[in-house]
Amino acid sequence: MPTIQLEITSGKLAGEGVITAQKKLSQLENVFQDEATRKSMDQDQLIYEVQAYMPVEEGKEGGLYFGNSTIFPGKVNNEYFMTRGHFHTKLDTAEYYWCIQGKGALILMDEEGKTWLEEMTPGSVHYIPGKIAHRVANTGDEKLVFNACWPSEAGHDYATIEKDGFGARLMEVDGKPQLVQNKKEMV
Repeated sequence: MPTIQLEITSGKLAGEGVITAQKKLSQLENVFQDEATRKSMDQDQLIYEVQAYMPVEEGKEGGLYFGNSTIFPGKVNNEYFMTRGHFHTKLDTAEYYWCIQGKGALILMDEEGKTWLEEMTPGSVHYIPGKIAHRVANTGDEKLVFNACWPSEAGHDYATIEKDGFGARLMEVDGKPQLVQNKKEMV
């Protein structure tokens, strides 16, 4: 198995087998509440990037994956830049996040839509239980960097969040991050 290196102060991964992906604003259609403002912004703006080391086949029981995410500072209107968010395909699998740099919020939601957050600061460790959707927002003025470890059989269910969203959104209200009930289209 290849050896990878973790740059301890930046959280970055290096070595054979490390996968890197980026998400630009153009790839986050309907993620933010104010879609009109998102469309009017620079679509090439980098919102976040992820690295992952996945030494075993996805879905293989008993394996672990290791990752790094960097979310850049900014907002769409008053909603903080954030990841898309997901449940795990195998719902009862958990995950760990730990913050390396910056300030942010881990936004969590149960299957009934109840949404809450945990503040992320350097050194904070966050256990995400099974059956809980999660996403991360950068609430600071510098990049937010965190690492993650999750089971190789967990999988990622982005479709549920794309369809239903989270029960609340993290918005800047009076200069501070605040969860605000999600405004959903009523049909």
